[in-house]
Amino acid sequence: MEKFVGAKAGYARVSTADQNLDLQLDALRREGVDERAIFTDKLSGTLATGKRPGLKLCLKFLQRGDVLIV
Repeated sequence: MEKFVGAKAGYARVSTADQNLDLQLDALRREGVDERAIFTDKLSGTLATGKRPGLKLCLKFLQRGDVLIV
């Protein structure tokens, strides 16, 4: 994905397998976040302490001047 300063990235997370990311993903798309810049995790916050691979990828993706929408 070609990047530019001020690019938008999005992060969405749910805590259980029963929950669905769809509403969060729709909101990120409405905000203009490109599909390739949306990162997700589907795991419990208690069990995932320090183990959120989607968040880690998102933070690596971001550059100075970018916007993170959660």
